[in-house]
Amino acid sequence: MGTLLLKEISGFLNSLIGYVVMIIFLTAIGLFMWVFPGEFNTLDAGYANIDTLFTLAPWIFMFLAPAVTMRMFSEEQRTGTIELLLTKPVSEWQIIFSKYFAGIVLILFTLIPTLFYFYTVSTLGAPKWNVDMGAMWGSYVGLFFLSAAFTSIGLFASSISSNQIVSFILGVFLSFICFVGLESLSSLELFGIADHVILKLGINEHYISLSRGVIDTRDILYFVCLIGIFLWFTKLKLDSRKW
Repeated sequence: MGTLLLKEISGFLNSLIGYVVMIIFLTAIGLFMWVFPGEFNTLDAGYANIDTLFTLAPWIFMFLAPAVTMRMFSEEQRTGTIELLLTKPVSEWQIIFSKYFAGIVLILFTLIPTLFYFYTVSTLGAPKWNVDMGAMWGSYVGLFFLSAAFTSIGLFASSISSNQIVSFILGVFLSFICFVGLESLSSLELFGIADHVILKLGINEHYISLSRGVIDTRDILYFVCLIGIFLWFTKLKLDSRKW
């Protein structure tokens, strides 16, 4: 599995995909935080925080995570190398986890530079470092798990079609449904008591909970289960090739 993981990571680093993802994410967040006027501009807000990062990042990752994962299985299916890969002395779970963790590593590479934004905002405060550290780190934990969930969804979408564009669109659609689609459905109040259950099934509810700075094990368990479900769906899709 280690060899496959390194292969996937080196594939990102030797292509433009990884660098384009990082550049797009950091540039978009930076422009909204420091350049574009409006409610997201930190300098216009009048107080030191990086709420813009945690507000906009989920929407950006909703597109970037499927963009990262869309080729992982789609390209293998298009070129026919998926059969060769499945015949190697590695299990399907090892293949899935190696591709998944490669995507997670790229997400981490993308998030680490944003600590510079935090440092900048903290030094601009009066007094310096007058920021809510608990909420900030909680938001980072929530953002990591959210992007990890989007990555698992994108990986599943990639296993469905040999067309990368179809995989990308499906990944974005499923991510949107899980992020705010279920929350919007519950707000219609069509199902009575079940509306609360539908709300809790959405990603945004648990992401907001973590962003308050309180690491609730129920939120962590939710993300772990969601990731596990989509990785399991991916495993079922790979198994279906043998039927």
